[in-house]
Amino acid sequence: MAKSDRTQLGGPRSRFQTTQWLEIRALADLDEAQRKEALNALIGRYWKPVYCYLRRKGHDNENAKDLTQSFFQDIVLGRHLVERADETQGRFRTFLLTALDRYVVSVHRRQMAAKRRPADGTISLDETQEAVLAAAAKDLRPDEAFTYAWAVQLLEEVLAESHQQCVHDGKEVHWELFRARVLHPIITGREPESLSELCERFGIATAVKAENMIVTVRRRFQAAMKNRVRDYVSCDEEVEQEIRDLMAILSR
Repeated sequence: MAKSDRTQLGGPRSRFQTTQWLEIRALADLDEAQRKEALNALIGRYWKPVYCYLRRKGHDNENAKDLTQSFFQDIVLGRHLVERADETQGRFRTFLLTALDRYVVSVHRRQMAAKRRPADGTISLDETQEAVLAAAAKDLRPDEAFTYAWAVQLLEEVLAESHQQCVHDGKEVHWELFRARVLHPIITGREPESLSELCERFGIATAVKAENMIVTVRRRFQAAMKNRVRDYVSCDEEVEQEIRDLMAILSR
């Protein structure tokens, strides 16, 4: 991702309204079914960061799971936390963490030991990912662990969107080439295969054509990343900095 790329998304700060805050404000106008669906989507986006944050705060696996579930059930849903969020006070992530810290203190004060599970199954933690998330964030501060898990979730969404676009446009070979040359080396820490090897494997005529195919996918990935990040910042100028911050914490 080119750190120097600038974007003309949005406009002056006074008129810039993020998708996430628009969605939060729109909750009041939704019917019960739509509101529940919107809140479930938000919970799905944030439970992993909250879980990682609690693990780095010193809570063991089971306690972090219980606190995560009860926080979303009791505070986010039960006390309509999202609807009370104030966009003038900064990022929603900061607002959420402040509420979480207060909730954890209140739980300890009440010495709540019993496990609390949502009766209607609204909140579901993916059991298979807990160890992976905790291990990935084990050397980070609690707030960094939260951001790390959130960034991983966002990155997965961007990759899925970019892949879907390539498939839709008949550019599956473009995607496979991008994955082999760019993504796989990042994930494994290994040197990328040479373009000549990849050209032979994917039946591409020349290395120049292969490079152009990679650039095509990289641009789509960058555009998708900027669009996603735009949902979480308050002005155009913050998009690039947010991406740099996310890439920095993901690279640790």
